[in-house]
Amino acid sequence: MTQRDAVLALTAQRFDGGAFEARLARLVAVKSTSHDAAYASEIMRYFTDEMTPWLGQMGFTVEIHPNPLANIGPILLAERLEGPDLPTVVTYGHADTVLGMDDAWTCGAGPWKLQRDKDRWYGRGSADNKGQHAINLFALESVLEARGGRLGFNIKLVLESAEELGSKGLRRYVETMASRLTGDVFLASDGPRAAPDTPTVAAGSRGSFRFDLVVSPRSRKVHSGHWGGLTTDPGVVLSNAIASICDKRGKVLVRDWLPNGGQGPSPDIRELLRACPLDGGTDDATVEPDWGEPGLLPAEKLYAWNAFIVLAMKSGVPDAPENTVTPTGRATCQIRYTPATPPDTFLPALRAHLDREGFSAVRIEKGGVHMPASAIDPTSHWIAFAEQSLRRSLRRHIQVIPCTSGGMPGDVFQDLLGLPLVWVPHGHNSCGQHGPDEHMLVEIARQGVIGMTGLWWDMAMAGRA
Repeated sequence: MTQRDAVLALTAQRFDGGAFEARLARLVAVKSTSHDAAYASEIMRYFTDEMTPWLGQMGFTVEIHPNPLANIGPILLAERLEGPDLPTVVTYGHADTVLGMDDAWTCGAGPWKLQRDKDRWYGRGSADNKGQHAINLFALESVLEARGGRLGFNIKLVLESAEELGSKGLRRYVETMASRLTGDVFLASDGPRAAPDTPTVAAGSRGSFRFDLVVSPRSRKVHSGHWGGLTTDPGVVLSNAIASICDKRGKVLVRDWLPNGGQGPSPDIRELLRACPLDGGTDDATVEPDWGEPGLLPAEKLYAWNAFIVLAMKSGVPDAPENTVTPTGRATCQIRYTPATPPDTFLPALRAHLDREGFSAVRIEKGGVHMPASAIDPTSHWIAFAEQSLRRSLRRHIQVIPCTSGGMPGDVFQDLLGLPLVWVPHGHNSCGQHGPDEHMLVEIARQGVIGMTGLWWDMAMAGRA
């Protein structure tokens, strides 16, 4: 058995003995939601009572800094520096969660107590993101133990507490701390694998762009009997405007929004995703082959194409309808876009489209990027390094994807620090994040700690960028 094989076995033994479950249970028990200011002390407790002692045991120096923005949660910076000539990894995670939604849970013991049920660990943050950064740090412990307290590389951890608020303040913080956050590669974990049984390496993440469509032809409601059929109905106009943007099966009709001029993904990306599996979903959501862009594989739609979503829509008072023609209709819409699409083109293209289709009265309001897209070339050295290391450790196919489907703040580290991005997600699409019954699959966690142990072990031999 090689030293590398021995440290992988050590990690598996520690995991199977319950050490990881015990650690995750402690982290989940901290009610560190950023969606309720009343829990601000819990976020700080996550840093002071859980992360600082754990990181200190591994030889990190830990600092907790206030967020550059007022009334936003703090940011933890931990450094473990062994030498200026060694490779340096910048890693990331987020301590905050969405609301617990205590009364809506049907599985486990509620949001703030980790409980195993067969192949799942239930608890808020188990998948997003406490479990994911815990996997990476648990693996790091094994490498430190096997190498007698040394890693053979430097590592810097940024742990924020406002990711669920759109990572408010993170960009300004990293910009201020840029001289201390220099490195060779960004390596972190968030989001889902392509499929639960398929370890995945992502070269970036899709972005999220939001805007409102508004129709308001008058200042007050009017009687539907006297005015129906005579005056503009905002709900009708708004519905037709949306139908001009996207057809009844989800095909985007504003073709200027799409990557590669709407001609489909590039041949290289299509080959990368040709055999990519996808999470099959649940009773609540399944992959529908005929939804979205015709002619694309499901994986191409998810990782190499842009999607249009209506997040909310209102005209009148749905809970108490009145016999009136309402004065206003509003829809909040979203584009999930690939890093290949410049978001500053979205609103001009939409305005031109609406005018061309006869909807000049439809206003576009509150348009802007909610979470920027970011990515590197999926054939780059660092992506290949991670894929080869994971394949060697787990002895199975590793799926490389050009970007994850959800938004993540990799743009901050790419834009401000020039770091190549490598994401190794440990979640899955049906994990229940942002809703009740959030969970982590035990087998994904086990594979995660073994795979990340090998990746940390190999990092000492990665060389400088």
